Amino acid sequence: MAVPKKKTSKSKRDKRKATWKHKATVAAQKALSLGKSILTGRSNFVYPTDDDDAEGEEV
Repeated sequence: MAVPKKKTSKSKRDKRKATWKHKATVAAQKALSLGKSILTGRSNFVYPTDDDDAEGEEV
């Protein structure tokens, strides 16, 4: 027979939600920063292209 589980407190629920939202905010800030640096040409970020993949596969 099923037994009801204990209720999660509001503070635990809110803490989990705040953590989840904070992670999303940090990821968005990093993406925006990377995009800005690529547009200004000051970035050291190297993104893969189709030509790079083809060179690595040739054996």
